[in-house]
Amino acid sequence: MELVIDGAGTPLAALSAAANIAEVDLAEPVLEEIPLPLAKPVPVVADKGYDSDPLRERLAQKGFDLISPHRGNRQRPCTVDGRKLRRYRRRWKIERLFAWLHNFRRVVIRWEYYPENFLGMVQLACAVILLRYL
Repeated sequence: MELVIDGAGTPLAALSAAANIAEVDLAEPVLEEIPLPLAKPVPVVADKGYDSDPLRERLAQKGFDLISPHRGNRQRPCTVDGRKLRRYRRRWKIERLFAWLHNFRRVVIRWEYYPENFLGMVQLACAVILLRYL
């Protein structure tokens, strides 16, 4: 499952797909699910697995600015400077949300057959997490 969250921590879009699809292949479809027109360019913070020049170029054409640290085995020169990577340091908040979601067995094991039901369970889990930490 891919989840897009804005800087304030508000979920913008979610996409559920089979477990055998690489996350990099889901980046573009989940960003197309964002319902609101956003100011351009929209920063997208991702981990090292998304460091791909073709993906970076395709997202730039759609108005997204991919911010991800470079892989260690990268052959081409770096394209993201250190100022943009400051946003990456705050990514731990999102990782913490995913860790909290792992406390809900129905979300982790994915009992739901239909994606709409699974998305509802994820939203319910997020609401419970929000109520716990208010």
